[in-house]
Amino acid sequence: MKKIGILFGQERSFPEAFVKKVNEIAGKDIQAEFVSIDKIFQAESLDYAVIIDRISQDVPFYRAALKNAAITGTAVINNPFWWSADEKFFNNALAVKLGIPVPKTALIPSKERPDDTSEQSFSNLAFPLNWSAIFEYTGFPAYMKPFDGGGWKEVYKLHDQEDFFHKHSQTKQTVMMLQEEIIFEEYFRCYCIGGKYVRIMQYEPRNPSHLRYVVDNPPSSEKLLKTIHDYVIKLNQYLGYDFNTVEFAVRDGIPYAIDFCNPAPDAEVTSVGQENFDWVVETAAKYAIERAKAHKKGQDNLTWGEYIKTSAAGKALVPAPVKTPAAKAKPIVKTVAKPKSSSPVKSKKA
Repeated sequence: MKKIGILFGQERSFPEAFVKKVNEIAGKDIQAEFVSIDKIFQAESLDYAVIIDRISQDVPFYRAALKNAAITGTAVINNPFWWSADEKFFNNALAVKLGIPVPKTALIPSKERPDDTSEQSFSNLAFPLNWSAIFEYTGFPAYMKPFDGGGWKEVYKLHDQEDFFHKHSQTKQTVMMLQEEIIFEEYFRCYCIGGKYVRIMQYEPRNPSHLRYVVDNPPSSEKLLKTIHDYVIKLNQYLGYDFNTVEFAVRDGIPYAIDFCNPAPDAEVTSVGQENFDWVVETAAKYAIERAKAHKKGQDNLTWGEYIKTSAAGKALVPAPVKTPAAKAKPIVKTVAKPKSSSPVKSKKA
């Protein structure tokens, strides 16, 4: 019997529906349940083929326990090692390298020094920073947010540089990023499961939370949806996330990836709506069963993204386009008329 576990916090509707769905469709050799932990010993298994992680971002004990489970062979969704290393500013840099549009974004040091540091700890940081270049790059209005945050915590809308300095002074030791505002005509939030299953949802972030998935107008074009779909797949395959959401703000027909580091995305029925909830429950259940069936004891069963795999293999992040060799040009032969001559000298060929 292979076991699929789900580790979660305050949410209830998704974990309960997920376990029920897996047990409905998995068959007799696979069973789902809520993860139960009563002890963690180094390099000892929790006896799960697959664990869906919904809470370790808030509980460091769980993150350490999941890394221990992963090293014993559990397929943890999402990969706890990559999740620990990843952050939003890196995500934006990766998207730029992949050719996916993102808002112009600058990294901003914390207002206050971290504990146990002094002025000498920042010998390589210029004082003051080149604020004029930074503000020219992002422009105003702009948004300031933690470089590794989530859940709309500590997000500020800024109207000018005075507004920036006033609000930055309140951020204490949090490293921030300053990001261009994208004034959008359309907005989409997209589930991606397994790096291959995508659900594109119209979304209105300016609505109250319970109405954000209620949008009256249809998407502007099928071409736009296809582009968004391809961007979602590419981002998640390079990041290596099995369960994530990606948000796009569409300006002048161009979808800008706004937020795509959500490895424990909202899946509560009261916020995402019944249709989206049903899709994410069924798709997550089917994917977890796929991973349980593919699970192999005694080896790493994690998902590693293309960024890590290309780095480890010493390959380019994005393969250079293959140049088609140019066909050899045929020599141009000009025929030169023989000159008329009264002399007996023979004419030469051109």
